[in-house]
Amino acid sequence: MAPWSTSIVFRAGHRIRVQVTSGDLPRWDRNLNTGEPEASATTARVPRQQIFHDPDRPSRVVLPVVR
Repeated sequence: MAPWSTSIVFRAGHRIRVQVTSGDLPRWDRNLNTGEPEASATTARVPRQQIFHDPDRPSRVVLPVVR
């Protein structure tokens, strides 16, 4: 997944946080996590996100560096 264009300067010692969600209302349509059509869904399920980070399923965050 590619992030949209943005710019920020990280100084030495700065930290960032990566937040994983099932939706971002109102930026995108709601996601009730049932597989039903979003426009007519009425039932919601609590989502569960899982990020794999083992040798068989490595994960990473790649941020471009512009100097």
